[in-house]
Amino acid sequence: MTAIPFISFAQGEALMDWIGLTDALAAGHTLPKAEIADSFLYRGGDTLLNRAAWIDGMGMAVKTATVFPENVARGTPNINGGVNLYSDADGTLEAMIDFHLVTKWKTAGDSLLAARRLARPDARRILLVGSGAVAHALHSAYQAAFADASFTVWSRTTASATAFASTHANTTATDDLQVAVEHAEIIACATISTKPLVKGEWLQPGQHLDLIGAYRPDMREVDDLALQRARLFVDNFDTTIGHIGEIKIPLETGAIARADIIADYYDLDALYRQSEDEITICKNGGGAHLDLMTSRYILEQWRDAG
Repeated sequence: MTAIPFISFAQGEALMDWIGLTDALAAGHTLPKAEIADSFLYRGGDTLLNRAAWIDGMGMAVKTATVFPENVARGTPNINGGVNLYSDADGTLEAMIDFHLVTKWKTAGDSLLAARRLARPDARRILLVGSGAVAHALHSAYQAAFADASFTVWSRTTASATAFASTHANTTATDDLQVAVEHAEIIACATISTKPLVKGEWLQPGQHLDLIGAYRPDMREVDDLALQRARLFVDNFDTTIGHIGEIKIPLETGAIARADIIADYYDLDALYRQSEDEITICKNGGGAHLDLMTSRYILEQWRDAG
């Protein structure tokens, strides 16, 4: 019997490529639309989350996350888990992959796919709103596609932004979000804010915004005016509309209409910039189908490396 590989974070990280991953995500969206399902189990404050996806022609994946908040006090990670990847041909288990590896590359790769299609190719000034783990991955991802870019980072805590900037070349910290937004060409928001941080009145012609952080119905990172001034896209209609406050709230209040959301990744040909001056926004909602696409790419890279 052939051993089932377990691909650790370190093993997978050494094999990954941001441009290759986004090309793989684009290719995955040419296959039949994914079927996805989530399930949750609880014990007090602890959570077990399973996210499953099935794409005809690619296979199946179940991504399991355990969330144990009390682990922080013990000095251990509060989120753990793994991904089981199954064969499309016969349903057999093909690989087990580290949860954090898949999540890192899926999340940043999702938004990089939008930026590669919607941002101006000559964009060189990138603003990261937020300084957490996702922002670190975004820095690496955007640098792969915009090699000559300089970065500015803003965080609610200036010390966090300063610490982030000290670990990345060509990166400066700021405590003035408005000025940073006004001077950026790509803006990536990766926060868990429940109130809009970026205001539409600050936006400038030609900018592209990736909205990554908000994932609950009460979360938002930009205000109504920002959405109204931009051509608006999402990575997936099913994981954003009705689920994430960034889209759900303004739809319910009438600030935007359903027709204002132009396309998702299942219509990638519609993701393009019409002019140098227009403002574009893409909301990253994630989803198990993207975990499946990313896991399949990781396994293919692992196999290619022998």
